[in-house]
Amino acid sequence: MTNLIDLEKKINSELTTKINKTEINHNQIYVDIDKDDLIDVILFFKTNKDMKFRQLIDITAVDYPEEQQRFKIVYLLLSHELNQRMILSYHIGENEVIPSLTPVFPSANWMEREVFDMYGVNFKDHPDLRRILTDYGFEGHPLRKDFPLTGNSEVRYSEEQKKVVNEPVKLEQNYRNFDYESPWEGTKYIKELTKNEKKN
Repeated sequence: MTNLIDLEKKINSELTTKINKTEINHNQIYVDIDKDDLIDVILFFKTNKDMKFRQLIDITAVDYPEEQQRFKIVYLLLSHELNQRMILSYHIGENEVIPSLTPVFPSANWMEREVFDMYGVNFKDHPDLRRILTDYGFEGHPLRKDFPLTGNSEVRYSEEQKKVVNEPVKLEQNYRNFDYESPWEGTKYIKELTKNEKKN
């Protein structure tokens, strides 16, 4: 079963009550579910003889701070046998706890820790839920859209003091001048050079 349309029909017929919406886009199938059905749906995709989505590629989240269900949790699955990818997603509120996939896919361990660290999403029954990318004592979750760019502190090694120092975070964006002209026409300074050469 390599045809995406057949695959979508199979998913909707087998998981009728657990699927909110499916669509085929960019040659991939997108499946929208409720968080309570996650384990059942994932087990179906992994073990069903027509599916065989046996590899979890990634787990991530998208932040919509203005919405009541703030986070969209996204799972990317791969079926080597079908040579197909699937994007599974659902929405949750800011303080909701979601089931961990580590019993089904052990590789979910680090991925869920990353989502926990960057977005502050909690996973139920995770074997070791702690920060993985930020410093010890770091406050906040950097990939949330309301995360402040200044005011927090960071831990870094100071070459001058030859020790680890704790100091305020400064994430400054330098203003840069970009030349948006076509490289085929040449930039302004090249045009000026060629004009001067022609005059001489």
